[in-house]
Amino acid sequence: MDRSEAPLVRCFYDDAWNRWDDSVVDGLLAEDFRFRGSLGDEVRGRDGWRAYRDKVRQAAPDFCNEIVDIVTAPGRAAVRLVCSGHHQGLLLGRAGTGRPIRYAVAAFFECADGRLTSAWVLGDLDTLRHQIGD
Repeated sequence: MDRSEAPLVRCFYDDAWNRWDDSVVDGLLAEDFRFRGSLGDEVRGRDGWRAYRDKVRQAAPDFCNEIVDIVTAPGRAAVRLVCSGHHQGLLLGRAGTGRPIRYAVAAFFECADGRLTSAWVLGDLDTLRHQIGD
């Protein structure tokens, strides 16, 4: 299996996020994975990331990441995404509205030894807040 930057990032979004497939997490993320999510939360480790992902899933059970662009360099990747779903649970302090959400995201990854070691994600929270009525 190719474990270079782009396939790692695609697996992160396609499998660990969009399919909510926990079976890929341990092989994909470094044990001390550092993650700053688009909602501003910072977590460490695989279980920290899983907790963040599950928090997003509670807010939008159909949450989906669509990769628009990936740019890679040795040990690094930058990704442009569109995130979408329906606001069903607590998100940015606001109870579920049932409204659709769709917002732009940029993510920056570091990779080593065939695993993702860190991700720093920036989301267009102004657009997201407007969509959920904040």
